[in-house]
Amino acid sequence: MKTVFVSGCYDILHAGHVQFFNEARAMGDRLVVCFASGEVLWKHKARKPSLPDQHKKVILESLQMVDQVVIGDGNKMGLDFESHFREIRPDLLVVTSDSGFVEEKKQLCREVGAELVVLPKTPPQFHPISSSQIVKMIEAPMTAPLRVDFAGGWLDVPRHAIEGEYIVNCAIQPTVSLADWGYHQKSGLGGSAAWSLLNGSDGVAAELEMGVGWQDPAVIRETGCCVWRSGACPVLDFKRNGLFLAGKMAISWTGVPHDTPAVADNERDYQQIALAGRQARDGVLTANVGRIADGIRTQYQTQLAEGMPALGEESSALSWKYCGGGWGGYALYIFHNRLRRDDWVSGDPCRRAVEPLTR
Repeated sequence: MKTVFVSGCYDILHAGHVQFFNEARAMGDRLVVCFASGEVLWKHKARKPSLPDQHKKVILESLQMVDQVVIGDGNKMGLDFESHFREIRPDLLVVTSDSGFVEEKKQLCREVGAELVVLPKTPPQFHPISSSQIVKMIEAPMTAPLRVDFAGGWLDVPRHAIEGEYIVNCAIQPTVSLADWGYHQKSGLGGSAAWSLLNGSDGVAAELEMGVGWQDPAVIRETGCCVWRSGACPVLDFKRNGLFLAGKMAISWTGVPHDTPAVADNERDYQQIALAGRQARDGVLTANVGRIADGIRTQYQTQLAEGMPALGEESSALSWKYCGGGWGGYALYIFHNRLRRDDWVSGDPCRRAVEPLTR
């Protein structure tokens, strides 16, 4: 009778584990599964277990392809299963292609007279997933804000960063969720960053990989009215709760989706963008809506100079600009007070009021 041995954390059992067990069991007549004890998981992975050891053991024992379950409690890194392995003396030790401590496992197999077999990490019928990813999804928030950017946009793109300058933005509500997204897609409000957060990721790496900046995931995760230092990664310079902006912000859908990556390297006046960032930063520091409006107005002039179509001028608004720099999406409007804002919003179904959000 050929005995197959597998070992891992198996902390949150998922379909990839089941497939791996099936494939390993098919290589012999008997499958022994060893999982790392809660103590080992804590010592070796700095992670607490999702279930008590005995609960996890019962779940694994209930799987049809599993013949025996043992708990790895050894102190040797990567070989917590060693004592069970030497006692059972299986014919095969089956691991996945991303297994660590391969040389140590080969040596253990030589000593016991077993063969080490490496299987692909992810069978083609399953999208890759890990216990860590599952934990992130569980910990992800149910809702997330989007954001409006006031000034300094593009200075969060590492290749366009200017030392000593600033990006100014604000997280907004109503919030969104995976089941309820009350805004247009590709709208310039940081939707891709919010989507990443709702799926258990902060989104910074994903945004940078697209060739754009980090401001969206940074403010959506932080919330509030924020000033960030221009640079390669998010560094918060100053934050307010944004209440001084309550009743004074609205957005209007332009009817054209935007595409930031496509225009990230357009020619534009980065020194004027830096000036806009400084103006808006002054507004946040002093809770001065008029000064923030100055920054928005200056940023809008750079958008026009780049070639973006002019937005409709509104006598009741202090200033306006496109949200983001993708030649479309939503436009932001700042008002003196709630009365003017609400009156403007009521005149067009493409307009909506938004409020600052701080958590």
